[in-house]
Amino acid sequence: MAKKNNKKRNIILAIIGVLLLGGSVAAYMMGKREKAIEVTVEQVGLKTITQTVSATGKIQPEVLVKISSEVSGEIITLPVKEGDTVRKGQFLAKIQPDLVQAQLEQARYASESSRSQINTVRADLERARLDFDRIKGLYEKQYASKSDFDQAQAAFNSAQARLEGSQKDYERSQAVVRQSSVTSGRTTIYAPSDGIVVAMPVEKGEKVLGTAQFQGTEIMQVADLSTMNAEVDVDENDVVMISVGDTTRIRIDAFPNRVFRGYVYQISNSAKRAATGTQEEVVNFAIKIRLIDTDARLRPGMSCDVDIETETRSNTIAVPLQSVTIRKPEEKKDDKEEPNPAQAQTTEKKKSTSGAQKLPSVVFLKEGEKAKMVQVETGISDGGYIEIKSGVKEGQTVVNGNFRAISRELEDGALIKIDTVSKKKPNKK
Repeated sequence: MAKKNNKKRNIILAIIGVLLLGGSVAAYMMGKREKAIEVTVEQVGLKTITQTVSATGKIQPEVLVKISSEVSGEIITLPVKEGDTVRKGQFLAKIQPDLVQAQLEQARYASESSRSQINTVRADLERARLDFDRIKGLYEKQYASKSDFDQAQAAFNSAQARLEGSQKDYERSQAVVRQSSVTSGRTTIYAPSDGIVVAMPVEKGEKVLGTAQFQGTEIMQVADLSTMNAEVDVDENDVVMISVGDTTRIRIDAFPNRVFRGYVYQISNSAKRAATGTQEEVVNFAIKIRLIDTDARLRPGMSCDVDIETETRSNTIAVPLQSVTIRKPEEKKDDKEEPNPAQAQTTEKKKSTSGAQKLPSVVFLKEGEKAKMVQVETGISDGGYIEIKSGVKEGQTVVNGNFRAISRELEDGALIKIDTVSKKKPNKK
């Protein structure tokens, strides 16, 4: 009887052990099951994509004239002030002319002296000519020696040379008089064109410096504010996408709630380099944008941000920009077939000469509960979407978040789960 009870107890313990072992195996298999990656998705559709190039710069007038002094002296009259509207030929400033007038008088006195010298030399020439004629007659009759004749001829020639030199001196002194007269006239400054006085760094009573060869002290700036431009610098990688006539949107800091329209009308051919010879070297190109919308309150030097619309595609297949990532293609190996040594050497040589291989662009499509990795060909993009030329069709569902999942975690065939919680979260302002 005792043996039967022991046998029955052993059977029960064995059954319990099997059940426990089965539970452990089931728990282990449940732990080994693939964990789904939480993602968000969006349906692929047709959109209008406008590619833009952004840049910053300053507002400048089309015509800006810097008026500088060509003579030195004190400003004695300054009838205009900053902000005044002026017309071409209008009187703007007067510089004390006393120093220039003194130089003009000196030039005139020097000219008169040169003219008097001509009369003196001309009288000497006439006397030398008479002496030469007299000696020549005596020499022909053999009443004068050859040395007397040569001496008289030399004196006559010398007098002629002095007369020519005096005439040149007089012409030079006249040129100095004309130059001094022109300089004297430049003590009065007139407006070179219509416009508005936008800058006036000097005041009445200040002294200015000026020369005919170099730019003198700047007195004021006159600008035509009826035609305004945005002057921006664009990176060398972006300037190739820009063409004359491209539409632009201009946001000026002084007008925060307004967008000005414009168009590209000039692209510089020469580069502007900064930090040349260093790792931080930057190469930009100057772009001038004509403002279509104007405002009388616009002033030179205002800061602006510009979006240049370089290309637009309408009704094109597009996906969110964050949906596109890159993946390194898997190399297919055939263990059964050993590569030919010559072929392997050629392949290795191609890799070394071709440089770094460009990684393909891919997106992940939702197919059931899994993600399918698809290689795509991309086109232009705007701030939120990118054009897909091939690889994706309208109506398919593409994974558009999160960033970590798209850039690192997702692989072809990975199990995914739609994250509905993040969709319901309100946007925090």
